[in-house]
Amino acid sequence: MDSAAADHFDSSRFEASRDRLASLAYRLLGSASDAEDAVQDAFLHWQAADPQRIKVPEAWLTKVVTNLCLDRLRSAQVRLERTVGVWLPEPLLDGDPMLGPAGTFEQRELVSLAVLTLMAQLSPVERAVYVLREAFAYSHAEVAGILDITESASQQHLHRARRRVTAARRRDAEVDHASARSIVEEFLAAASSGRTQRLVALLTDDATAISDGAGLTTALLRYDTPQRIAAVVRAGFEPGSAKRRFAGGTPDVHYARVNAGPAILFAVGDRVVGAVTFDIADGKIATVHGIAAPHRIARLAQAWRQHGPDRLLIAPW
Repeated sequence: MDSAAADHFDSSRFEASRDRLASLAYRLLGSASDAEDAVQDAFLHWQAADPQRIKVPEAWLTKVVTNLCLDRLRSAQVRLERTVGVWLPEPLLDGDPMLGPAGTFEQRELVSLAVLTLMAQLSPVERAVYVLREAFAYSHAEVAGILDITESASQQHLHRARRRVTAARRRDAEVDHASARSIVEEFLAAASSGRTQRLVALLTDDATAISDGAGLTTALLRYDTPQRIAAVVRAGFEPGSAKRRFAGGTPDVHYARVNAGPAILFAVGDRVVGAVTFDIADGKIATVHGIAAPHRIARLAQAWRQHGPDRLLIAPW
C-alpha cells in the first residue's frame, strides 16, 4: 500500500469513530467546543502513531480521547471556573451526533444539563469511570486499561460517583415527551400572562434556576426558591424595547428537545438568541437553566437552523 492510500485508510478508520469519540469527549467535558478540540488532538495523535503498534484502533482512540479530556479537566483554569461558578454545560439540540448513545434512560439522563452540571463536581477520574461505564458500558477491566488504574479502583470510583450523582438527583423515572411538553407550555403560558402564583405551583419546593446572564456577567445567576424563580421568570417575559434591542429583534418562542429534555428556544428569524431548559421531577419543574451567552449556544443555534423550527409557541415581545 502506498503512503497516500495508507493515509486515506487511516483517516477513514478515524472518521468512522469520530462521532463516538466526540460524544465521549462531550460527556467528559460538558463543552461541545472543547470536545471538538479533544477529538482533533486525538486525530493528530492518530496520524503520528505507528499503526503496527495499534492492535485495536477503537480501544486506542478511546484511551487517547479520555486522557486528553482528563488533562483538560485537571487544568488550573477549568478547576477555577467550576469552583467559582462561571461554568455551565453547552446545550445541544436533540439529534446532534455529539449527544451519542441514547438507547436507555440512563444514557439520556447522562447528557441532561442537570447531570452534566453535577458531574462537574466529581474528580476527573470519577467522571471518566462514570461516563465509560454508564454511557458506553465498558467493563471495569476495560476502564482500568483506559485509565491505567486497577479494576478495584475503577469499582470504587464508580461507587463514589454514583452515590454523589444519585444523592443530588430527584428524578427516578423518565417523563414522557407529551407530558413534559404540556408542563413547559403551561409554564410558558403562566410566565407570559403574569400568573406568578401559577408559576410557583409548577415548581418543586426545592427548585433551582441558573442563568448565564446572556454572557453579560462573569458569574452565574442562581435562584433557589420557587417564589424568587417565578418573579425572575415573570420579569423576563415582560415586553420591552431594551430586550428587543439586545436580542436584535422580536424573539419568537419555539419548543425543542435539548440534551434529551424539554426546552424553549428564543429566535429572531433563523437566529437562536437564547435557550431555557427544564428538568422535571414528579410532574413539576425541578431545575431551569437559562443560557444565552453566544459562545454557549453557537452549536445549538447552527443545528436549529439546519433542523428547522418546531411549531411556534408564542411571540411575546
